[in-house]
Amino acid sequence: MHLDSTFWYAVAFVIFVVVVARLAGKGILAGLDGRSKRIADELEQAQRLREDAQAALAQFQRKQRDALKEAEAILTQAREEAARLRAHAAADLEASLKRREQQAVDKIAQAEALAIQQVRDLAVEIAVQATEKLLVQNVDEARNSVLVDAAISELPSKLH
Repeated sequence: MHLDSTFWYAVAFVIFVVVVARLAGKGILAGLDGRSKRIADELEQAQRLREDAQAALAQFQRKQRDALKEAEAILTQAREEAARLRAHAAADLEASLKRREQQAVDKIAQAEALAIQQVRDLAVEIAVQATEKLLVQNVDEARNSVLVDAAISELPSKLH
């Protein structure tokens, strides 16, 4: 059998490819394995980051719900406090109005008592003046000394 040069070129090429594949194959496979490992690590890291992000989102949502509940509790407490203060202010106003009404009644009573006293004083003064006029007109000197002596003699008994 007589083989031509093309055959030998093909055989040499196949041998070259096999030798290059053997020598370079380990390096290429190592590179591909390394790249595959890097990609797997990146995917794993991306998965961890995704899980962390989901956990952070869940935690944020929990905190948001807690904050809303706390805000509602604060609003409820503020409304209750406002109602309590409103009731207290109404009671204070009622008490203040009653005090002022009582003060006004007391002032009216004082003014009335003062007016009655002034009327009495005026009546006494008028009576004294009228009595003085009557005495001056009707009592003479003799009668005057008898009345003065009688008043002086009754004085010790009326003082005790």
